[in-house]
Amino acid sequence: MSSKPSDLSLGAAEAAELGRDGATRVRTFRLILLVATELRTLMDQRLRGDGLTTQQAALVSVVESLGRPSVTEAAAALGTTHQNVKRIAEALSRKGFVRIGDDPHDRRTRRLAVTAKSRRHWRRRSRSDQEAVLDWFAVLGRDEARTLFELLVRIEQSLRRELG
Repeated sequence: MSSKPSDLSLGAAEAAELGRDGATRVRTFRLILLVATELRTLMDQRLRGDGLTTQQAALVSVVESLGRPSVTEAAAALGTTHQNVKRIAEALSRKGFVRIGDDPHDRRTRRLAVTAKSRRHWRRRSRSDQEAVLDWFAVLGRDEARTLFELLVRIEQSLRRELG
């Protein structure tokens, strides 16, 4: 992507109205969106050969970490909608990566589980994907990476509280 952080500048009137601190925060928001899009594009490119997307990989990770979550629980963990997770889970089910089943205690609830095929697949490629992520973040020193993580965690927690 050819965009640069300077492309995120505000108009003079808008910047003056927000003040220096406010303008920095708005530009930071825009930059986070840009970086998130670029990271997702890079990971989508890595996964394309396997017929998968970053969203699908994220759902597999959530299902693996939560055990047998409901669609609603997986949606909450991903910060997305029930309908979006249902759509992604159905695609993963067709590909043999996720099993969708009924909850034994509530027939209205659908539970997700990763398959043996999925576990084998991610075991084969996980290290390579992790190395790519390390390369993408190699411009940061150890302390910078830790600080960025801690700052983003604070923002994410604040946003979760706001979302209810």
